[in-house]
Amino acid sequence: MIEVRKIESKKDIKKFVQFPLDLYKDNAYFVPPIIKDEIDIFDRDKNQVFKNAECWMFLAYKDHKIVGRVAALINHIEINEQKKSKMRFGWLDMIDDIEVTRALLNKVDELGREQKLEFTEGPVGFSNMDKAGMLIKGFDEVSTMITWYNHSYYMEHLEQLGYEKAAEWVEFKFKPPNPIPDKINRFADIIARKYDLKSLRFKTTKEILPYVDAMFDLLNKTYSNLVTFVPIQQYQIELYKDKYLPFINPDFIELVTDQDDKLVGFAITMPSFSKALQKANGKLFPFGFLHLLKAKKKNTEAAFYLIGIDPEYQGKGVTAMMFRNITQNFMNYGISKCETNPELEDNMAVQASWKNYNPILHKRRRTYRKNL
Repeated sequence: MIEVRKIESKKDIKKFVQFPLDLYKDNAYFVPPIIKDEIDIFDRDKNQVFKNAECWMFLAYKDHKIVGRVAALINHIEINEQKKSKMRFGWLDMIDDIEVTRALLNKVDELGREQKLEFTEGPVGFSNMDKAGMLIKGFDEVSTMITWYNHSYYMEHLEQLGYEKAAEWVEFKFKPPNPIPDKINRFADIIARKYDLKSLRFKTTKEILPYVDAMFDLLNKTYSNLVTFVPIQQYQIELYKDKYLPFINPDFIELVTDQDDKLVGFAITMPSFSKALQKANGKLFPFGFLHLLKAKKKNTEAAFYLIGIDPEYQGKGVTAMMFRNITQNFMNYGISKCETNPELEDNMAVQASWKNYNPILHKRRRTYRKNL
């Protein structure tokens, strides 16, 4: 018999966060999150997303053993301002037993009906800045720090239960060119002269801080027309400053400004922390942070994290300026492999950015929805 329990205690939330680490204990492709960071996501005193969101957490038990988890989520900005009558679900993990999946998602459905919502969709987080999408291709590829990993049976379960495709993302891997092709150098110079643009470079993380708000404002402009978009709030910006800036090497950030020093484009890349996080196994101490520091300073792999382009400059070649400098940084640091962040499959503007790098589409992920 499967029992699904609603949880709220700190002890149970820790079990909720720990479950995928146990489920994927011997999996070579799963990348564990930092347990403390995951717990903080569900702490209403620490995560200000609860100013306009709600969350219900569930654990599934079978024979007195945890066999699954799910979080049911409501983003009130999405419902009240964007008029999307959506019950979100995320942090979905379970053993290969469709009855466990059914029992967990039934709880999400029940809450959605109680809230008089029209449909459920997931897996997603509270907002665009959280992880999103169920892996449907690339099960034998190492995950990243900004994505969820899952087995192929997750997709099979949801489709058997009547869920349909909502949104889909693609991810690419490629080898940065070395040396930089002349045509990229020439094109980047032409774009800079034509639009009177300049690249900004940084020596310290502290120098980046004055531009962070403008970067997130540009993200809102960049992605406002996409189906999954929910505006990024100021408190989320502050959270991500604290959460991710310590991981960022200033050499891996590229900003482009116009003649009035207005930000028109940026790209954030990071050394890959996947292997370091696997070694840390969810814990920063006593040695986890050392693995992360080593990965930050010495690495042969990198990942694109965020890219934003002002709509006025999209399709005008601004990415050429940024990628020229990023490629040079990769050469300086010995980066020989690179991976993109998830991009919506119909976001051709961003995908066109990789065309000169012979990209390989190696992962797909999808959200599923069902009417209530």
